[in-house]
Amino acid sequence: MEKYKTKQENFWAGEFGDEYISRNMSPELLASNTSFFSRIIEHVSQVNSILEFGANIGLNLSVLKTLLPDAESSAIEINKKAVEILRNNINKGKIYHQSILDFQVDYQRDFVFTKGVLIHLNPEELKKIYKLLFDSSRNYICIAEYYNPSPVSIPYRGHEGYLFKRDFAGELMNEYPSLKLIKYGFAYHGDNNFKQDDITWFLMSK
Repeated sequence: MEKYKTKQENFWAGEFGDEYISRNMSPELLASNTSFFSRIIEHVSQVNSILEFGANIGLNLSVLKTLLPDAESSAIEINKKAVEILRNNINKGKIYHQSILDFQVDYQRDFVFTKGVLIHLNPEELKKIYKLLFDSSRNYICIAEYYNPSPVSIPYRGHEGYLFKRDFAGELMNEYPSLKLIKYGFAYHGDNNFKQDDITWFLMSK
């Protein structure tokens, strides 16, 4: 019996989400993430709290814990096995073991972000997620996803309907015109030292 509203939520909460964990644990990825987030964090100030939407085992938060050691870090994560590992990678914050779609904002954080998460969510739910991102942020929002000027769905490891590219940040800023774009960048899969999966990031402030 499926527990969640959308097939994407059930996909990541289940066996496929479990398998994803083992594919994404490596010293090389940790080094790449350190380089990746260093480029973003140099453009922010006074970040005392962080919230990641879809944190998996916390590789991103682990890096941010090093870059911003005094900041409280919290995470929303749907997969049970990932949450068990995630507990070791957050800093003084909270873990919300639930779907992003079920999340209710309890208090705002200074820096709220996604990395490789919006691309896997049901596009019909994006407006709700954009509102959650906006409402949960006190200042900064960072979107790091696959970019495409127009929405497109592509196969994901043999599965259809689980990977989407679009202009997530542009849609978010159109939805909330008060957001200001601070900086954006691209991380290439062929980088000589710090490979990422062709991710485009956008840093915005309220």
